[in-house]
Amino acid sequence: MKIGLVLEGGAKRGIYTAGVLDVLLENGLIADGVIGVSAGAIHGCSYASMQAGRSIRYNIKYGRDYRFMSFKSLFLTGNMVETEFCYHELPEKLDPYDNEAFMRSGIEFYAVCSNVETGQAEYIKCNDMFADIDYIRASASMPLVSQIVEVGGKKLLDGGIADSIPLKAAENLGFEKNIVVLTRPQGYRKRKPHFIWLFSWLYRKYPKFVETCLNRYKVYNAELDYVVEQEKAGRAFVLRPSRLVKISKMEQNLDIVREMYELGRNDALKMLDKIKEFIEKDK
Repeated sequence: MKIGLVLEGGAKRGIYTAGVLDVLLENGLIADGVIGVSAGAIHGCSYASMQAGRSIRYNIKYGRDYRFMSFKSLFLTGNMVETEFCYHELPEKLDPYDNEAFMRSGIEFYAVCSNVETGQAEYIKCNDMFADIDYIRASASMPLVSQIVEVGGKKLLDGGIADSIPLKAAENLGFEKNIVVLTRPQGYRKRKPHFIWLFSWLYRKYPKFVETCLNRYKVYNAELDYVVEQEKAGRAFVLRPSRLVKISKMEQNLDIVREMYELGRNDALKMLDKIKEFIEKDK
């Protein structure tokens, strides 16, 4: 029975996921596949290469560098997250990504992207993180503050717009049991967006994408309901923040970033025996 990891995004909130994943790695809990959305894809990469501690290390070391995430980067490059720094200099030189370890791991890795022309989610299998880095970048390219990523003949943006919690997609890909890591506490429900007019204007050439943006809150809440349904059926194990940490999408306070990471670690450690039981049952 194949075990999948389904990783929600959430910009800087996603560091919670990094904490969870590090605990799984440190305890030898290796899934057969990962399907990550936006920040979930970013942090899922280090899990797939078995590099525990990497995500929090570079977030703390470079979190205040304007190239990492800032309006200055947006003004200078058109992207809140500078492409060359975050997707090349950092993983290739400053905090090297172990691409060979990833390719040896046998872990199936999927990055979720939103196709702006169709308004649909794309589930891209990544076999070589360096060769496929633009799909990871597209998955994490937030609308309004990122340029559209053109790769593989497609125009792509943040996967969270079309499929924020891709549990059904994981099941369709053959993962019969899934560990789902969410980045919002219990009880969170997404509300109708206030600035849909801005999406409508900026992406007026892509009406299907605008429609997806408009309906995202409905789809997201339905996905939350499905996660609960699958959890009750024993086909999903869910980890989510056990308390609210007030962390912004572009959080610059590194103490808060560290707090969110440690919450992920602590929640995973508290649930460790139950996670192991979930993995072993019916194996």
